Amino acid sequence: MSDRIFLRDLRTETIIGIYDWERRVRQTISFDLEFPGDVRRAAESDRIEDTLNYKAVAKKVLAFVEATHSHLVETLAERVAEMILKEFPVAWVKLTLNKPGAVRGSRDVGVVIERTRADYGL
Repeated sequence: MSDRIFLRDLRTETIIGIYDWERRVRQTISFDLEFPGDVRRAAESDRIEDTLNYKAVAKKVLAFVEATHSHLVETLAERVAEMILKEFPVAWVKLTLNKPGAVRGSRDVGVVIERTRADYGL
């Protein structure tokens, strides 16, 4: 199956970073998320119940991230991927976490990870 459902540039603010000043201010981060999904059933029925509700995913990710205070983007990315796979019926997630302005002279830094349910014993 090659169908994909995605969210791009899902932005929120959180405490993230290794330096003392980073631990005192909320910083903007953004996510790109991609999931497998056979969209044919939803296309035929035209019902949200027959597909991945990406608004529900976005709300859950935002609430999770806003309540989390990680030091590393790697840690936050891993925790978000695990939460998504535990909470939603998807086989895998590709997650890009961007931390704009983290490195002087660079527009953006971050990580890209791909995880499956099996990675978490699900």
